[in-house]
Amino acid sequence: MAELKSLDGLEALKTQADDAPKHVQKLDKFGRAYATGKRKNAVARVWVRPGTGKITVNERTLEVYFARPVLRMIINQPFGVANRVGQYDIVATVSGGGLSGQAGALRHGISRALTYYEPELRSPLKKGGFLTRDSRVVERKKYGKAKARRSFQFSKR
Repeated sequence: MAELKSLDGLEALKTQADDAPKHVQKLDKFGRAYATGKRKNAVARVWVRPGTGKITVNERTLEVYFARPVLRMIINQPFGVANRVGQYDIVATVSGGGLSGQAGALRHGISRALTYYEPELRSPLKKGGFLTRDSRVVERKKYGKAKARRSFQFSKR
């Protein structure tokens, strides 16, 4: 990095900032964008391609795999923010964790894959917080404790 001696040197630094890396489209040989999403212990592998809005999870439809409407709403949030409802087909495989963690992982994977397919969607998705991996995981159990923090019942006698 260039060292500044006076404020006049700020103009030279501005041109360096304009050379920031531009995000480019990342597609495989089938024209799909691939991304991995994670939440808790769940991992979702997501492929995005243009289509009619069909979402397939572990070779089942979204309505069959995620029966609860709240989980389906979580999964469809990135499309609403990006104004791309019904424009992409999603094929995903999820594993690990429970249904709630899997839905969060799928949402994270869809958001990342959308940014690989359309790099200009990165800013609205990032503003909505969909590209950030939710790093909260279950705390481990400690020795001398009943659970992670819960102590055994105290008895005076």
